[in-house]
Amino acid sequence: MNTPACQYRKSPRGWKTYVVGAAVVAALLASTACEPGTSGGSDETKPSDRPSATNSAKPGETASPKPGGTSGNTGGNGGSSTIAACTADDLAVSAVKEPADSKEARHLLITVQNAGAEKCNLYHYPLVQLGADAQTTVPVIKDSNPDPGTPVTLAPGKEAHAALLVSGGARDEYEAKSITLRLQGSKPGSRASKPMDVPMPVNTLYADDGQLVTYWTTASGFALDFIMSK
Repeated sequence: MNTPACQYRKSPRGWKTYVVGAAVVAALLASTACEPGTSGGSDETKPSDRPSATNSAKPGETASPKPGGTSGNTGGNGGSSTIAACTADDLAVSAVKEPADSKEARHLLITVQNAGAEKCNLYHYPLVQLGADAQTTVPVIKDSNPDPGTPVTLAPGKEAHAALLVSGGARDEYEAKSITLRLQGSKPGSRASKPMDVPMPVNTLYADDGQLVTYWTTASGFALDFIMSK
């Protein structure tokens, strides 16, 4: 005998009350879940509609540099320009006692000024000879290089300095009536100019084998600090 899926009975007030069997509810739910086109939630996205990480860049594409990027500045005359080494024809040179009222001319400040129309580079330190009979150039104070490996770039009208210790209280003193200076090239020890005669600050210098010179710098006080205590 088949039992009806649903049955009813009259309520005391005359309303029909329906009682749905548990089996019928389960059957209805299973039927609804299997119907085509039915989703589990209104905010769920189909797999084909989901964003993909690979959609942000096409295969084979690479990042491009930002506009305006440069590979470096080689002197401010356009990124690819090269600044030439200073020569004797580019520079005006002078030498003064330090301090100016000193009775002895033991400490000198050598100054060069770019008298040309273009920038030029000063390398390392000046190759100085005191006196016409000097056999060697004045030794350099190695610690006086403010920026090792980098030349001093002189724009037109600008100056650079090197401090010169004429006598360090050592032996073999001799009289020097001239100062000769040569400029170096980018390679240490190379000579980039013909000899330059530096005007004498006094008639005669009393030099010895304790003489020293500093590297080129645009700060005169920095250079003098290395010799004034000697």
